[in-house]
Amino acid sequence: MILTSPEFKNSEYIPAKFTCQGQDINPELIISDISKEVESLVLIVDDPDAPKGTWVHWVVYNIPVISKIKENSVPGTLGLNTLNEKSYHGPCPPSGTHRYFFKIYGLNKKLDLREGLSKADLEKVIEGHVVAKAELVGLYKKNK
Repeated sequence: MILTSPEFKNSEYIPAKFTCQGQDINPELIISDISKEVESLVLIVDDPDAPKGTWVHWVVYNIPVISKIKENSVPGTLGLNTLNEKSYHGPCPPSGTHRYFFKIYGLNKKLDLREGLSKADLEKVIEGHVVAKAELVGLYKKNK
């Protein structure tokens, strides 16, 4: 499985439009080379460079097997971000350049889960069901 975006390349800067300094909407994501074993997708976006530990920006599950997640969309059931909200929270580092990991998981089953799971709870549920994984890393540094 491969995860890309027409908005930024791996390990390059995310445009401000998709951050707290812009429209704070999710970028378009393209999922390719999806295995026939995959029955549903999970997306987690987080920032391991946050000062107080990994900051979770977006958690989405129950995503059908699709090849594109559209800009400013909700492709599945929303989990909780670090702000305890069921939404996308774009990059907004307090200082310096941070890395934002867009991680897509292909599961061998469909999930039937309520809205609002945390990243940690979701990771426990999908354990043993991940048959494919892909990652796209974007960078962001606030413009002063």
